Amino acid sequence: MIRDALAALRARRGRTLLAALGVLAASLVVGTSVTVGYSLATGFQRSAEQAQLPDVIARFDEQPRRRIDARVSALPNLEARSYRFEDLNEDLSAGLNSTGKGAVTTVFNGRRGYKVVEGRDIRDGSTGEVVVERGVAREWDLRVGDDLFVEEHGTLRISGIAVSPDNVAFPLASTARVYVTRAQHRRVAPNVALLWLSDPDKADVTLAQARSVTFGLGKLQFITRTGVEILLSQAAGIVISLLIAFSLVALLAAGTMLAASAHADVQRRLTGLGVQRALGFGPGRIAAQQAVESALVALPAALAGIAIGALLVARPAAELIAALNELGPGATLLGPLTLAAAAVVALVVAAATWPAWRAARRPPVEILRGGDLAKRPRRRTRASATALQPAARGPRTRGTSPSFGEAGSALRGSRAAGPHGVGAPTGRPTSSDSGPHGGGSLFGLGVRFATAARARWFAAVATIAVCAGVVTLMLALASLLERLREDPGTVGKRYQLAVQLDSSQLDAARALPGVADVGERYSIDAADSFRLGEPIRLVAYPGDHTRFENPPLAEGRRIANANEVEVGLGMADALGLRPGSTLAAQIPDGGEVRFKVAGIVRALENDGRIAWIQPDKLLETRPDLTPQVVVRLEPNTDPATVTRELVNLGASLQPVGAAQTDNAAFLAVLAAVLRGVGLAVGLVCLYALIQALTVTARERRGAVALLRATGADATTIGLVLAGVAVAVAVPAAIAGVVLELTVFGPLVSRLAASFASLPLGASAGEIALVIGGLLALSVLATAFVARRVMSEPIIAGLREE
Repeated sequence: MIRDALAALRARRGRTLLAALGVLAASLVVGTSVTVGYSLATGFQRSAEQAQLPDVIARFDEQPRRRIDARVSALPNLEARSYRFEDLNEDLSAGLNSTGKGAVTTVFNGRRGYKVVEGRDIRDGSTGEVVVERGVAREWDLRVGDDLFVEEHGTLRISGIAVSPDNVAFPLASTARVYVTRAQHRRVAPNVALLWLSDPDKADVTLAQARSVTFGLGKLQFITRTGVEILLSQAAGIVISLLIAFSLVALLAAGTMLAASAHADVQRRLTGLGVQRALGFGPGRIAAQQAVESALVALPAALAGIAIGALLVARPAAELIAALNELGPGATLLGPLTLAAAAVVALVVAAATWPAWRAARRPPVEILRGGDLAKRPRRRTRASATALQPAARGPRTRGTSPSFGEAGSALRGSRAAGPHGVGAPTGRPTSSDSGPHGGGSLFGLGVRFATAARARWFAAVATIAVCAGVVTLMLALASLLERLREDPGTVGKRYQLAVQLDSSQLDAARALPGVADVGERYSIDAADSFRLGEPIRLVAYPGDHTRFENPPLAEGRRIANANEVEVGLGMADALGLRPGSTLAAQIPDGGEVRFKVAGIVRALENDGRIAWIQPDKLLETRPDLTPQVVVRLEPNTDPATVTRELVNLGASLQPVGAAQTDNAAFLAVLAAVLRGVGLAVGLVCLYALIQALTVTARERRGAVALLRATGADATTIGLVLAGVAVAVAVPAAIAGVVLELTVFGPLVSRLAASFASLPLGASAGEIALVIGGLLALSVLATAFVARRVMSEPIIAGLREE
């Protein structure tokens, strides 16, 4: 069977190469999607485990180690502990690079909580050495053995480069972290405790006990692994979720393309299957033969495509992982890629074997007639029947599909159009004719060629439509990333400016031209009292908060008094809250506040773990809180003008937070990842168009040869093939846009942030760009196939009939 399969593949080298290219193109998408999706989806957990990230990080005022250790060691469920001293806003410099926001961390004996990825760790008791965070080393081009000046420590030699996934890397995080030993800072006392738990699922018990035994410690704060992950999400989590969801949709596009390609290949071979059945081959034998042939084509093509796709985005994905201070998958990526290759091969084999088995079950005569083509209506004029009569000769014409008769009609119309038609002495192409029977007739002939085999035409349209939908989604995603970085309205904020301003100047700020409203905004990060490991954010406005922040309401109603709260859907899901439930929050250094849940909203900020309240109870607990003054502008008001007026009132401008970082380098890395995945999808679109044109040209060799025999040049043949391409590309483009608006956009929005409403609809400009791009690809595919057709001897095509 394998010998027969190899012989069959050699006999049709062109089709075999075309099928292999299709598998290769789709596997490119699979390789890029799996590489990006797996690397990002598993990055934090993988890095936390390898770096031995503690389950709980406690920060407090500097305390003698013996005093703090006596309290920490008494905690239940404690497996291990170690201590640090963090000194912030220190000067660091190396060569021409420097920063005043250095975080010099003095490590004590015990577990470190970071992983050294280059060089070695600092030794306990050693002096003159420093371990540098990888982000600082990459940004400043530092190597092991280089010198780094550290304030209060002098010039130290870099012994190692480390990754600590409890925060994003420098410069995405403004703080540059380095690590030294206690021997270089002998009188230091710890202000950070790292706790590893025997059972991380029981962290609430440990935290509840920790709050009681550490009573009296100033500025006590706890953060868990879950809290760290949420903090990372504030920098790039929503973007990572969007990329992962985008990768899933790209995988769907690749699967559709593979299935359609394999099905089309079987449809092309219906005549051969009919001959095999007539010779006595059973359906099972034919299906098995088809499976072997498909596997022999798919296996090397899938392996090559997935490998190329993985390499295509390996560098951008690694840059993205490094920016998040996480570790790459390394050799563990081979497992998902191998599974992906097996899935591609299995899909190709199944997609080719199933239609072959179904076709082989039919009578041989029915198979030879070509059951995939559309049936021509019985009501035909005698003239049309006579015109199409030559097409009925021989099984290669496959029933009554357009062939010699249609081509002859087009040629007769072209000659009637004027002296410059096909067959005219000048030999000029019919595309220059403007008459009703000139170029339009040949273009229409191409459309007839494409749509005669309706099943095949539908498969080609569906494949390209899915790819076009993915490309449209990619453009919409890129636009969303820009809005997430720059537009606070993306996360439900209605104010444009935020300042620090004395409360006595609020009325003067409201009176400024162009100012619609001014309000005070309080914000504090807290923890749920019942589940202390769950960090939450409380935002308070006096009065109606919807004047400044108006996230869409998902359930319940808006708050009406100081005892009620609106919670984000992310918080409601994490804590099991519903309208009528009680939210109890532990305020840092302030005790507990309780509210009744009035409503649940779809909020994007802080992964939806955010709540809106009135400030009365919060200020009773923490009267030292200073509000931020937010300013909502009237439409068409210049923010710069209002900002100058506010500064004249004594205000200091503060950035208005959206959901995305403003780090340009990080956004450039994201753009590179998107380009890599988008390039792979674009190649799939191009292949699908070339395949549709090649299949049609191959099946209509006789008609195309007749056109050439009567004087048609490359432009004329290109016009016919352009009709084929447009008949596929235009409906595919329209269907792709509809898919993005109705399926892909909402699907990715739910996958990336089920707790919020993400605007992922494409704009009119993006839709026009996709349609124009598909038409450009159609021109490219038409030129490629027309060149191949014109290189074939005319007599070879005429023999097909």
